[in-house]
Amino acid sequence: MKIFVTLGSSTQNFNRLLGKIDELIDENIIKDVAVQSNSSDYVPKNYKIKNHLNFDEYEKFVKDCDILITHGGVGSIFDGLINNKKIIAFPRMSEYREAVNDHQKQIVDEFEKKGYILALRDTNKLDDVLKKVKKFTPKKYESNK
Repeated sequence: MKIFVTLGSSTQNFNRLLGKIDELIDENIIKDVAVQSNSSDYVPKNYKIKNHLNFDEYEKFVKDCDILITHGGVGSIFDGLINNKKIIAFPRMSEYREAVNDHQKQIVDEFEKKGYILALRDTNKLDDVLKKVKKFTPKKYESNK
């Protein structure tokens, strides 16, 4: 099970999620993980972070993964949907200084309500959501352009 974690282009840290990824690797719950974090100061013990990926690198990671774990950015979610990936979205929250407002929570809630993704709202539940995503069949995304 290949997991690609992408945290978008925000300049705020998202260490809550990066630390939990380390814990789950320590516990042998997940293994094959690639991470793009942009500007985090988190120093992982069990995986390597690429801060910036060019478009081709990013696209390859998305295409090659089985599960996409992302922040609540529309672009990353759409990239997963277009590539028929199982997506776990964990919105950045202003209370943790990960974002200036909580618009990502609204985005994640809406996509989950429509059956496209699974939402993660608490890092302590990531193991449970990873178990759930294995059996999850996302609704096929169709653009309404």
